[in-house]
Amino acid sequence: MATPQEKLAESLEVLRKLQEHGVFAICSGDLTRTHRERLVKNGFLLEVIKGWYIPSNPGQVRGESTAWYASFWRFCAAYLKARFEANWSLSPEQSLLLHVGNMKVPRQLLVRSPKARNKITALPHGTSLFDVRATLPSGGEVTEKDGLRLFSVPAGLMNCSVGFFLQNETDALAALAMVKDASDLLALLLEGGHSTVAGRLAGAFRNIGRDRIANEIVKTMQAAGYTVREKDPFENTKQLILPTGEQSPYENRIRLMWQKMREPVLEHFPAAPGRPSDIVAYLKAADDIYITDAYHSLSIEGYQVSPELIEQVRSGGWNPDENRDDQKHFNALAARGYWQAYQTVRNSVQRVLEGENPGSVCYDDHGNWYREMFGPLVTAGLLRATDLSGYRKDPVYIRCSMHVPPRHEAVRSCMPVFFDLLKNEPEPSVRVVLGHFMFVYIHPYLDGNGRIGRFLMNVMLAAGGYPWTIIPLEKRNDYMDTLEKGSVEQDIEPFAIFLGGLVFQTMNRSRLV
Repeated sequence: MATPQEKLAESLEVLRKLQEHGVFAICSGDLTRTHRERLVKNGFLLEVIKGWYIPSNPGQVRGESTAWYASFWRFCAAYLKARFEANWSLSPEQSLLLHVGNMKVPRQLLVRSPKARNKITALPHGTSLFDVRATLPSGGEVTEKDGLRLFSVPAGLMNCSVGFFLQNETDALAALAMVKDASDLLALLLEGGHSTVAGRLAGAFRNIGRDRIANEIVKTMQAAGYTVREKDPFENTKQLILPTGEQSPYENRIRLMWQKMREPVLEHFPAAPGRPSDIVAYLKAADDIYITDAYHSLSIEGYQVSPELIEQVRSGGWNPDENRDDQKHFNALAARGYWQAYQTVRNSVQRVLEGENPGSVCYDDHGNWYREMFGPLVTAGLLRATDLSGYRKDPVYIRCSMHVPPRHEAVRSCMPVFFDLLKNEPEPSVRVVLGHFMFVYIHPYLDGNGRIGRFLMNVMLAAGGYPWTIIPLEKRNDYMDTLEKGSVEQDIEPFAIFLGGLVFQTMNRSRLV
């Protein structure tokens, strides 16, 4: 007779085979009742709604949202296909968000289908799905992306509400920038005689400097006998500049976010003191607080470290080959990696204090920081050497966050844009806040993004003459909440206020000393 462990292993094998075939939203019919109940009981399946499940980690804290947010889009794609087959699409507004790479998990996902019941389906962690009975765009106006049926970009722009342009300014601008020619839009506008929408879109295109498309819309509609009154839907916003060459929507979103977020940072961050004249004293001050910095930065990421362990690791008094079964082993290796990374960051700080461009320095050096941080885990055999090869090659999800970082394919185009913005940014405060924020927003590595983001922040602080600043463990919730607000709501002001307050306090303490 099979033991409980053998029975569970059998059920896990069935689940593994489903996942190998790309099944991540599991309905009751995909598993026998015995396997299903066994996997739910042991925490390997999580019920989303009656009869539908997602894989989960039994080690996850009960009630935590990470598994759900990580599975949200794949679950919705499978569930909606099962309900409506191909006879559905997401709303035009949600379609545009996904087209430009904004994968944040919405509080309510709006779905259109002629078969819909105008019903709200409650989903985990305060999310929901609202299916609305509505006609769909014609075949050529619907596109499929990762199993999700979307309005095409032209159809989405024509059908979205006027509020979309103000409530999702960055995404709307990035969607407009995806349109290279007016032809597809004009076919839709002329077919329905949408003169008001034509005026709105002409104003929107003119806002981003696409005058040729704006003129073509107005002149063609007028030639067809329609009266068009051009009106900029962004009339209360500052005109933003996009490059004229071919750009991915991810790159455009990074550029637009940076331009939009500069002003709130300038309003809420203390003015830069200016580069210090005594480089040796600045570096010594950073060295003096290293143990405190490492304790807080590692603890924020969930490592169980103490100042004593950090000092022991720093001084070389910890032998990882001893105590391999000790609970401290993994934490000590992380502390050793942090110490090694700090040494390379310290060199970066010295370079910017000597006058080098801080964006260029971080572009050159951030890969070294990453390799030093995770080198001890490779040496210990806990990571593969290939894990040090560079940016991630897989999706990544942030614990308990509704923000979904850009696809791994997009990281390689986003990072050069990010560092280009950093190199060309004249304001030290903007480099500090947006340098940290954008790095963790893109999340280029599978692990270590928070620690590297804080290192990058401190290099930018040094370039402006601000002191090395620690984000304390006791402020972790405020820190994560303000990052989430910036990532999900595009509201950088709380994060700028949070970081600015910490820097201001640190500056005052430095003066007292």
